[in-house]
Amino acid sequence: MWVIYAALSALFAGATAILAKAGIRNVEANLATALRTVVVLVFAWIMVGIQGSYREIGAISGYTMLFLALSGLATGASWLCYFRALQLGDVNKVTPIDKSSTVLTLILAFLFLGESISLLKLLCLFLIGGGTLLMIQRKKKEAGKIRRTASDNPSDNESDMSVTPRKTTPSWLIYACFSAVFASLTAILGKVGISGVESNLGTAIRTVVVLIMAWVVVFVTKQQGGIRHIDAKSGVFLVLSGMTTGLSWLCYYRALHDGLTTVVVAVDKLSILVTVFFSAVFLKEKLGGRAAIGLVCITAGTLLLLVP
Repeated sequence: MWVIYAALSALFAGATAILAKAGIRNVEANLATALRTVVVLVFAWIMVGIQGSYREIGAISGYTMLFLALSGLATGASWLCYFRALQLGDVNKVTPIDKSSTVLTLILAFLFLGESISLLKLLCLFLIGGGTLLMIQRKKKEAGKIRRTASDNPSDNESDMSVTPRKTTPSWLIYACFSAVFASLTAILGKVGISGVESNLGTAIRTVVVLIMAWVVVFVTKQQGGIRHIDAKSGVFLVLSGMTTGLSWLCYYRALHDGLTTVVVAVDKLSILVTVFFSAVFLKEKLGGRAAIGLVCITAGTLLLLVP
């Protein structure tokens, strides 16, 4: 059953990226993250109420609560970086970077959770890492074409001699990389935290931490005034993305509670297929040949992690 929960988590996570991208077009990323977290929190505690697991709160040890809080902080940091990256870059470029957290998660699970790492898993790491690089190189290639086109036009060069092409790291790439690092820490800390608590309750407690962190960032950056300027369409998409996030979380931490961390994380990362498909259909983001090969590599590496 935990494999099924992991698969459902991937489905909802894939839909989340598209809905969030639509919702944050006209909203500051930090504010959007904070508003979405409110929806996730409500959703999570409704599930706790239905399950009746709130009765177990008093029995949670300080050790478990600490790791739930740390996992929540890592999640909050990952979200803030991820949705900022989504706001600045294309979904089908940001998502592969975020999903590459599988690589770091495998290493951390080996070091701290004692989960085995074999030659097959090393091959998976190579495929996922290589595929990720292929998916983000397309934008660099396009930038090179733009620079060559400009240099082929003498009149343009004469009119703008002060412009010197420089290699700079895109902001979205930096945020996406940080998102992946924090996502890896989330999985490891979350695994330790939910080992002694019912998964829905653990998810709800973590969400409280994420909510506090997100709103602290909003008030520190003085973005709270933007709430009144959010249009109805953006609001609807933010709510929907919050709901799919809540569903993804509940499935993910139920799977994490019962299954192997490396396998659960791997299955969850298959959400990249859902995201890329939806981004092509609804956002009209094109996937080039090299990026398609990268997607195949990431998918193959992820599926191989399921081999016993």
